[in-house]
Amino acid sequence: MIKLIKITKSFNSQKVLDELDLNIDSEKITVIIGQSGGGKSVLLKHIIGLIRPDSGQIIIDGIDITNLNDKKLNEVRKKFGMLFQDAALFDSMTVGENVAFPLNEHARLSRKEVDKIVNEKLNLVGLENMTHKMPSELSGGMRKRAGLARAIALDPKIVLFDEPTTGLDPIMRESIDELIVATQKRTKATFIVISHDIESTFRIAHKVAMLYQGKIVAVGTPDEMRSSNNSFVKRFIKDLRD
Repeated sequence: MIKLIKITKSFNSQKVLDELDLNIDSEKITVIIGQSGGGKSVLLKHIIGLIRPDSGQIIIDGIDITNLNDKKLNEVRKKFGMLFQDAALFDSMTVGENVAFPLNEHARLSRKEVDKIVNEKLNLVGLENMTHKMPSELSGGMRKRAGLARAIALDPKIVLFDEPTTGLDPIMRESIDELIVATQKRTKATFIVISHDIESTFRIAHKVAMLYQGKIVAVGTPDEMRSSNNSFVKRFIKDLRD
């Protein structure tokens, strides 16, 4: 579904991505790991077309998005949902209104149809009867769940996650991990997660890709990454567990 071919991106004199190659499997969970400030968020923004590469190709469903005009790029973006690091809920809207927002913006549906979808998505993420709550009334984990409900409101084929477990306690991290796995199984969407949480990565990933110095230096299943002889991978895993 998604191919990144020799993606290069520099900001001023700093090269962040350096002829990066990565294939992302359809209907699976791919987790991209790497050091903080190592370019993971920049890579995610390339995939959704918020940043254009200096060179290389980004193929989404057979379409190279790197040179699309804004109108055509927006059509491709309709395939995506995104859960931001802080959930990015609108504080002035109820939980239900937050989930309904993309439906009201991009789908021509009746109020009854919108309400039905909102309730379905909130039930899916374990937030039954939370429609009328305000974001300020939710815990950090509940805000993440509400953000995920909004991200999947339009049944996207691809869902992007920016550090979904950051700021959560260990029990809540496991809960969010379980939710991500269960939601992917039910929706059969392609999930792309960026993370530096190695335990979370190994719990949820079908495939793990390690970004180091602008390149993907290792790709494999969690078991393959655990037993990897790659020095960068071994050091990264050890540093995070120590």
